[in-house]
Amino acid sequence: MGLQVLWSSGLACLDIYALRIKRDLQNPVLVSLFVVGDWVTATLSLAGACSSAGIAVLYSKDLNLCSTPPHLPCGRFELSVVLAFLTWFLIAISSHVMFWILATI
Repeated sequence: MGLQVLWSSGLACLDIYALRIKRDLQNPVLVSLFVVGDWVTATLSLAGACSSAGIAVLYSKDLNLCSTPPHLPCGRFELSVVLAFLTWFLIAISSHVMFWILATI
């Protein structure tokens, strides 16, 4: 998710710069770079969410670390997994939109 933060921050800075100089970013090479970057970060965030879900299931169901002392905050782990999948879903929508923007150029 750190890569996603860097990628999104870089794109936000590029958008702000383009707005300041009043320039259009509809270059096919540039948009294809954005599409590839979005798909890579979407795939990596899905992998992170799935691995986090696997660890949460391991802790709560297989090792029973949530019910025996020392108690782990498994509710927080499960909440973070849900938020990771929600983040992946939103990134996937953004990637899909970028793909259709590339198709219109």
